[in-house]
Amino acid sequence: MTKYREIIRLASLNLSQTNIALSCGVSKKTVNKVLKAAREQNISWPLNANQTDSVIELLLFPKADGKQAHTNKRMPDYAYIRKELLRNGVNKKLLWTEYLEECRLAGDEPLMYSQFCYYIQRDEQKRRATMHINRKPAEQVEVDWAGDPAHIIDPDTGEIINAYLFIGVMTYSQYPYVEAFIDEKQPSWIAAHVHMYEYFGGVAKILVPDNCRTAVDHNRGWKDQRINTVYQELAEHYGTAVIPARVRAPKDKPNAEGCVGNISTWITAALRDEQFFSLGELNQAIRQKLEGFSRRPFQKKEGSRYEIFRDEELPLLAPLPVARYELAEWKQATVQFNYHISCAGMLYSVPHEYIKRKVDVRVTDKTIELFYNNNRIASHRRLYGRKGQYSTITEHMPVSHQQYLEWNGDRFRKWAERIGNNTYRVIDGILISKRVEQQSYRSCMGLLKLADKYSVDRLEAACKRALSFTATPSYKSIKNILDTGNDKVVTTDKSQKVAEQSTASTQNIHALTRGADYYRR
Repeated sequence: MTKYREIIRLASLNLSQTNIALSCGVSKKTVNKVLKAAREQNISWPLNANQTDSVIELLLFPKADGKQAHTNKRMPDYAYIRKELLRNGVNKKLLWTEYLEECRLAGDEPLMYSQFCYYIQRDEQKRRATMHINRKPAEQVEVDWAGDPAHIIDPDTGEIINAYLFIGVMTYSQYPYVEAFIDEKQPSWIAAHVHMYEYFGGVAKILVPDNCRTAVDHNRGWKDQRINTVYQELAEHYGTAVIPARVRAPKDKPNAEGCVGNISTWITAALRDEQFFSLGELNQAIRQKLEGFSRRPFQKKEGSRYEIFRDEELPLLAPLPVARYELAEWKQATVQFNYHISCAGMLYSVPHEYIKRKVDVRVTDKTIELFYNNNRIASHRRLYGRKGQYSTITEHMPVSHQQYLEWNGDRFRKWAERIGNNTYRVIDGILISKRVEQQSYRSCMGLLKLADKYSVDRLEAACKRALSFTATPSYKSIKNILDTGNDKVVTTDKSQKVAEQSTASTQNIHALTRGADYYRR
């Protein structure tokens, strides 16, 4: 799908349609159509989070599949010839013979072999043409890994460890940034960019990386180009556009390639006789050499890299965001039947409607975010410590599970207390009558529900009457009193007094109701 949001965002940065097309992997015609439709619909950046590419597409225009016109060439098919010459055993003589047969079948007059080779050679020369592009200040920064690593020594084992050099170069002034890392993985790649922008003191409009996996998932030209998700987040955080170099086209980032040679000479080779026992020591030495290299005057023009950057580029750089970019790792997980996903040994809840769906998980040092079809459906604070911990949001649970979760002794006691003191005493007795409190929840729920069937006053009276017989009435005894209407029986003062005395004398741990006098007869 066309990246409508990204096209509108980059247009707000005043990028040309060519650069927007290269960054979003579409043609300039598509960029022009999208921006024209956006202006007509008064759609501009910033956009709401719920305005996804699908929503914007419906607002702008229905999807239309365009068809490119195809033309037949009378001259040899140069693209086919270049491709075939890369295959083993194929040469120009064989291709010319096949070309003659095609011309004979089509009724065309063929070229002689010398002419055939001449046109092929001329096409190759045209493809080797180079062009000098005048860059604007603060427009572009090129990044890459240096070819030859530096070295540090493990102080414990004496092992020599490679340290890989990250290089970022401002295209206009050729002002460089260099930092050593222990590997070339995603965390190092992102940290290098964060440190580079802080070193420059601002952000260039365009970021030109190589086609490493930490920057580009795949790059098959502008029609099929996908930037690494984490790298794209970095670009959005700093307000820049990612335009990767073409595959096997080092001239797309000539300053970075040229700087690699200079860094190898003036930094790596200059430090060849020194020993470093930590990455911090190495980077401190690199920073000193880098400052000297940046202030060295040019041979064929006035000034130095640092002076041109300071005077012409630095004032035009976009300001740094308030907060540093926080590295996020993207994973994919399947929602389990308990509506949780597992991430780094911890379990995080997802709305139960997504059970058995595959969701995207964005992991940072502090948060876990879950996305389905690019829409965020849950967010949790990241858990650390003992494996197997759960982070569950009640709203993610089915209604029946939420109700069960709400059952607890304190809740039943508070509910009974609102009815009356006698009901509270009965509920408290039921809760402590079982070895495991959860075993009494159903009895408590059934007893309290009797207030809906009869009334609150009758339930309170039934509990009072039951307590006159025993200290621990059961749900069944209360229900029998209500069913038979014994809660409505009014006793005389004398009988009430005798009953109270009998109850007081017979209360014991066994709850005997007949009393000791009965057994003396």
